[in-house]
Amino acid sequence: MAHPKRKQSRMKRHQRKAANAYEGVQATYCTKCQTPVAPHRVCPACGNYGGKQVVEVAE
Repeated sequence: MAHPKRKQSRMKRHQRKAANAYEGVQATYCTKCQTPVAPHRVCPACGNYGGKQVVEVAE
């Protein structure tokens, strides 16, 4: 079997273990109607994006 030649550094160990700490995409909230919205998406409830009306939503 293969054996490591050198001890792995703390930084490399932490980088490897950091991949398991991912918890998914954090929900953001619309600035106008405060409904949960995926990041970088138009709000499905009011049609706003970046503080501007982008899409007309049928009420």
